[in-house]
Amino acid sequence: MLSFVVYMLHCVDGSFYIGQTDDLEVRLAQHRDRTFTDSYTDERLPVELVGFAEFPTRDEALARERQLKGWSRKKKIALIDADWARIKAYAKGRERDGRPSTAPVLSLSKGQGER
Repeated sequence: MLSFVVYMLHCVDGSFYIGQTDDLEVRLAQHRDRTFTDSYTDERLPVELVGFAEFPTRDEALARERQLKGWSRKKKIALIDADWARIKAYAKGRERDGRPSTAPVLSLSKGQGER
């Protein structure tokens, strides 16, 4: 069964890149090999995978990608740290429909270096 992945990279300049793909291994190699010149990560290598989550459909993955891209830097760092209290505090009053998000979180492994 094909699944889709939303992933977060930590770039050498300290920024984060969030994308989605149906083949994470290939997509990470494309980032590292500069397959797509003039892309966001092209001038920010090396990059480190700091988290990912799988989704059953591309539409769900795209929705989660857009959601995460709208998050503040501090909320993304709280997600990487799996600090749910901080995520909740940063999100307080910001949910569009007044209900907490039920979207899957990223399965995260801590990155090396400062964020």
